[in-house]
Amino acid sequence: MSQTVDRALSILPLLAEGPADLGKVADRLGVHKSTALRLLRTLHEHGLVHRQQDQRYRLGARLFALAQEAVENLDVREIAHPHLVSLNEQIGHTVHLAVYEENEVLYIDKVESRYPVRMYSRIGKPVAITVAAVAKLLLADLPEAERRALAERLDFPMYTPRSIPNAAAFLKELASVREQGWATDLGGHEESINCVGAPIRGADGRVVAAMSVSAPNVVVTADELLALLPLVRRTADAITREYSGQTPRQEARA
Repeated sequence: MSQTVDRALSILPLLAEGPADLGKVADRLGVHKSTALRLLRTLHEHGLVHRQQDQRYRLGARLFALAQEAVENLDVREIAHPHLVSLNEQIGHTVHLAVYEENEVLYIDKVESRYPVRMYSRIGKPVAITVAAVAKLLLADLPEAERRALAERLDFPMYTPRSIPNAAAFLKELASVREQGWATDLGGHEESINCVGAPIRGADGRVVAAMSVSAPNVVVTADELLALLPLVRRTADAITREYSGQTPRQEARA
């Protein structure tokens, strides 16, 4: 039974490449045409595969409807939370999750530090959009025209001497973040607080959320926090894989 299910599911990524006839499906699965036909008929009955007039098969409308419903019901916070807790248990520092909504970057989850000195931040509260690591990650993923338009209408408060001072510097920072795939806030919002972050992506590769680790410099230095960046990025990648539905087989092909 498991082999049958595996074969049937293997047809779907094949048809995602484009319509295929019975012979191509059978060849890809390494089975006789009669077996391939039986699998295709079952998928067709469930609306996951459609048979065209030219006798080739393509993905069915029901599959797209299911995918859309699944995407609409995905909760990145629910998926990410166990990973954030696990990271917090390993390193002890504050972990945040944030999203970009209606021109604001908002914290949607937080796991508190185990150290006595803690960050003042609240779930649902907007972040300092011009300096926060999570904001840089989310905004860096916007199309260039949107990034420029946003930068032009933002104010650039100098929270500290390390704050980003103007639109040109902000766009330069976003370009660097976009290229390197991670971000920092080293005393840009509060001189005593440092932060490193990484993006969480959806199935289409776009950034859907960002996570970060923050700590006061009385607990760890900026260099010590930066040393945790590989672990932060691995955690973000693990959330991405689960959120986007990437399977081990897909990872191996990537």
